[in-house]
Formats: sequence, C-alpha cells, structure tokens
Amino acid sequence: MSDSSLRPRRSVLYMPAANERALEKAKTIPADALILDLEDAVAPDAKEAARANAVAAARSGEYGHREITIRCNGLDTPWGADDIAAAATSGASAVVIPKVSSSAYLDEVARRLDDAGAPPAMTIWAMIETPTAILDIRSIAHHERVNVLVMGTNDLAKELRTAMLPDRSPLVPHLATALLGAREAGKVILDGVYNDVRDPDGFVVEAEQGHALGFDGKTLVHPSQVEPTNTQWAPGDDEVDFSRRVIEAFEVAEAAGRGVITVDGKMIENLHVDSARRVLAVADAIASIG
Repeated sequence: MSDSSLRPRRSVLYMPAANERALEKAKTIPADALILDLEDAVAPDAKEAARANAVAAARSGEYGHREITIRCNGLDTPWGADDIAAAATSGASAVVIPKVSSSAYLDEVARRLDDAGAPPAMTIWAMIETPTAILDIRSIAHHERVNVLVMGTNDLAKELRTAMLPDRSPLVPHLATALLGAREAGKVILDGVYNDVRDPDGFVVEAEQGHALGFDGKTLVHPSQVEPTNTQWAPGDDEVDFSRRVIEAFEVAEAAGRGVITVDGKMIENLHVDSARRVLAVADAIASIG
C-alpha cells in the first residue's frame, strides 16, 4: 500500500478561487482535500484574479492537514498554460486537469510543470469526463505523474446525452470502467459531485453508492456535504473491531499450520486478511489527521 493511496481523500471540496471569502472559510471546513478551482466556477473576466488567489492560498500554509490542489483550465483555453505555470511553484500538492483525453495530453501537462519549476513530488489529478477518457482509461491511469483520477460525472452525462437519474444507472457501467482502470494502475479514484445541495438525503444515497462501488472518496460542491462524506468513507467501529479479530485469529491459525479459519461464522482466507489490514491502515491514516 502506497502512502498516496492511504492518504485520506474521503471529502474533496471544490472551492471557487475567485471568492476570497470562500477560500478563507475553507481553512475551517473538515474536508480532507480542497480543489481551488480556476475552471468552471470562475467567470472569464475573473480568471487571472482567481489564479493569483489560488497560488497565494496554496503558499500560505494556513490549511492544516488539508491537501491543496489547483484545478487549471485546459490547455485549449487562453488560461490553461498560465494556470499550470503558476500552480507549478505554488506549493500545491497537485494540479487537477479537466477533460483529460489521452496520456499524450498528460505528457504535455507534465512537461509544462517541469519547465515551470514544479517539484518532482507535484502530481496530476486527471479528470475523467468524456467518452474518450473512459475508452482510454488504462493509459491515463498508468501515467507516471497521475496519482488520482477524478470523475467528472456532469460532463460525462452531457457527452453521453444520458439522464442523471437518482440511481445513476446510465452512468454505472462507465464508473465501473474507470474504477477498473484505477485499480489496475494502483491509483486513487474519486466519485463525481452531487448537484442538489438542498437534498441531503439524496446526497447520502449517492455517497453510499459511490462507497459501495469502490471509490476512495467523493468530490463535493458544498461544505454541508463534507461531514456525511467523511462518515461514509471512514471505517466504522464494528468494521475496525472485526478486522483486528480477523488478523489476530489468522496469525494464531498460521502459527499452528492452519490456512483457513472462521471468525463470527465467516470463512477467512488470505484475501480477507489483506482487506482487514487495509481497513486498519485507513482507520489509522484518518486518526492521524485528527
């Protein structure tokens, strides 16, 4: 398990970088990570001011444990190249790149980061929001600079001309394809946003679905969505207790030369022990950020 894959990214909140009050408020919101947005949430005439705000915020060191990333505009826009160059030395941990279509596009982003003086540790979060990205998910996920994939479900639904139903059934096959690519490459993958901030019950249903599908966390559009997301993606006390007992029982059985045991009436093999160890590692990682 890599440190990157265990770093809590349960709740990843988009914050419009043009809004200085929102950036200030974000210092107190218990999100695991922030995406300081220069793209969709910012009007064209505010792009340059938003870029300056995002860089200043990332450099400030005032966001505690929160992982700070900057979503740049695409390279096909008038602002994308300057966004990447500014983010490169901002101190942000990653740039979030919209509408990634190929590994070649990621190569160009990585080259521009290096040319602008980005540290080797700065990574790319690749947004998966087009049919092309879904069809090329394996090469995108395996790109060496990418450590997180981010589902852009609104744009993906638009491109597919599909309905956004409460159960997301038209999108589930494509979400699953992206998950397969992420897991094959050993990368983190985040679920897309839930748009209706006035529907907390609907949000919880979608978060439960995303967790069940296997996502590592969820991107969010409103601070009210942070706490239910953190709860959904944190191992519960019963799960942690069961995982500890699985590991303990397996170690005893292994020492006695037995390879299969039962815990609470459930047959336990190596794969279950691996899962139990990950549960405990995730719980410890969450506990470490308070």
